[in-house]
Amino acid sequence: MSSKSTLPYATRAKNHLHPVARRLFDVAEAKKSNVIISADMGTTEELLKLADQLGPYIAVFKTHIDLLSDLSDSTISGLKDLAAKHNFMIFEDRKFIDIGHTVQQQYHDGALRISEFAHVVNASVLAGDGIIEALEQTMAAPNFLYKDERAMLILSEMTTAGSLATGDYTRFCIEIAKKHKKSVIGFVATQALTHFRGSEGGEDEDFVIFTTGVNATTKVDSLGQQYQTPSSAISRGSDFIIVGRGIYAAPNPVAAVKHYQKESWDAYLARTNQN
Repeated sequence: MSSKSTLPYATRAKNHLHPVARRLFDVAEAKKSNVIISADMGTTEELLKLADQLGPYIAVFKTHIDLLSDLSDSTISGLKDLAAKHNFMIFEDRKFIDIGHTVQQQYHDGALRISEFAHVVNASVLAGDGIIEALEQTMAAPNFLYKDERAMLILSEMTTAGSLATGDYTRFCIEIAKKHKKSVIGFVATQALTHFRGSEGGEDEDFVIFTTGVNATTKVDSLGQQYQTPSSAISRGSDFIIVGRGIYAAPNPVAAVKHYQKESWDAYLARTNQN
């Protein structure tokens, strides 16, 4: 694990080069939460209800905005209002993977209006780093309204059985991230990536790790999703854990999110020697 992973969020917020990463760490520290809720809802009403209900206990609200059957102005404005009300950030899990020109349109000009509400997006680099360059150009454009308020993660690992996002692919993700620190703040990964040779980075590199597939009770589902616990994810180098059905499908989602919040925060305190 890199030395930066053992530093408190407050220290990393103070030193990080990217304003989005700084805000992520500040939110986590202020709310004593490193939980991301994966809000896989089908309607705007369900989505906004969940955001309002769980907003006080999470650091990030993760959307799959294309799942909504009724996306509209009220969806976008509602998400932005609740993010401000409860002090959370929004991560659109779009997993961009196409040629650069298409990705720019999907992100900024398309029907999903992702650039308007999502502080963070992610992309796969299976097609090369043209995707990252294209998104970076859009985020840095002089007429872009959200300059310095948007960033991306590279999808470097996945939690599904048989995933090909391993080995050389993951190593390639790291190299691309190092070249695009103006826009890439980290990775979606199952663990810290410092076991890859040369991934420790320089003094100005502090890549954030978002980890999917976190569930306190379930190890695998019927479709090949593999889970790890909140404490194991954090101890392996995750900075923010992504939880979906383990929270929103629980009999009491608020009680569930509080449980995940405490377990993952306690694991973070142990990792950073703050106990």
